[in-house]
Amino acid sequence: MRVAHALASKQTEEFAKPGKLVEVRFVKGQSLSLTASRLLALMILAAGGDAWRDVSHRMRKADIRRGHKGNERISDMLEELHRTLFAEDDRSWRGRKATRRFPLIQMSKEEVEDEDGVESGWIEWEFTADARKLIQESETYAVLNRQAVLGFRSSYALKLYEIGALRIYRRQPTWRCDITALRAALGIAPDVYKDFAQLRRKVLQTAKSEIDQLAHFRVEWKETRQGRAVAEVEFRFEAKDAPAQIGTVDELERHSAGRRARRGGTVETVAIAETPRQVSPQVRLPVVIGPVKDGTGGAVGQADDAGSTERAAAVSDLVRQAAGRMRSADAERPPTKFASFPSGSLRWSGAEEFLAIGRSHGGGWDVDLIAEAYRGHMGERVARLSGAKLQKSWQGFCESYVARKGRPS
Repeated sequence: MRVAHALASKQTEEFAKPGKLVEVRFVKGQSLSLTASRLLALMILAAGGDAWRDVSHRMRKADIRRGHKGNERISDMLEELHRTLFAEDDRSWRGRKATRRFPLIQMSKEEVEDEDGVESGWIEWEFTADARKLIQESETYAVLNRQAVLGFRSSYALKLYEIGALRIYRRQPTWRCDITALRAALGIAPDVYKDFAQLRRKVLQTAKSEIDQLAHFRVEWKETRQGRAVAEVEFRFEAKDAPAQIGTVDELERHSAGRRARRGGTVETVAIAETPRQVSPQVRLPVVIGPVKDGTGGAVGQADDAGSTERAAAVSDLVRQAAGRMRSADAERPPTKFASFPSGSLRWSGAEEFLAIGRSHGGGWDVDLIAEAYRGHMGERVARLSGAKLQKSWQGFCESYVARKGRPS
């Protein structure tokens, strides 16, 4: 679970879900609801690199609810996780093919007293021995985004998102399955969407629209027919380029209200009529006070003029002191990460964060070669990016670069 530890140390929205937990299928006729699927993902996020250990894990209820003020749904989700069975191919004691069925959660506790306020409630749980074995034996991981997981409105979209995140960095980012395997992987009940046209419209097209909007990749699929019936489906996952990554980051940061309208392009634009600027009839001009001559040529108010000079000198001294404090504060402030994309080599001092992303997501290509392609692709837009948007844009370009070029030989 070194991948989970590494992602947790970065303190970002990304976390790792073991590949065997992604690929484990539901027992026929069972599936997890959207809320229970989210809770399971948050449990894996909270457990982090210790998920495979035989220990208890804890999480605050406030991290689950997403603004929901009651705790009654948390109890329902925990009970659903206890009831749902998963299946995996195995061998019997005689060495023959067998199917092993097991739950993922063996124990859970939920605080019911709210004397300190509902925000202080916690849940505690333990994974089953079968779940811990799957986690420990996983050699691949799906890197998920917490905001994206919480943003999906379809449990099928969330499951397909996990499958795509597991395969997006492979040399062939595809997933081929027959209809039975597709139903088992997505948790589609056998008595719903029996006609593939309904399954395509209600499941696949809905999942694609949500994934294309919220994930760091896009999904397409190709259907293979035997006669008139669809026998197999092949999904292909493609990493988004840098501008699309920026749009995804912007969407995840926006409120979920209106997300469907933005996805369908039906958002109405509110036009604000420009009001004419009103000019005040009375314009006040600054008044300059100076010495006034009397009739004999003498100056009147010389003492006042001297006092004004002393006050001006005091004000100038205060301004100099304030400017000095501001400069010292700026000097002590640590440099902002991802403030701007470097114009030269990423191996120079000051570009460590960009260099680390290029090495971890660049597939072995020279980071300066990817950086030069990134500058040419973005053009003037790269100068307008900073912070999290620049980080996601650079990381997304590195991933799409590897997806296009493959890995160096």
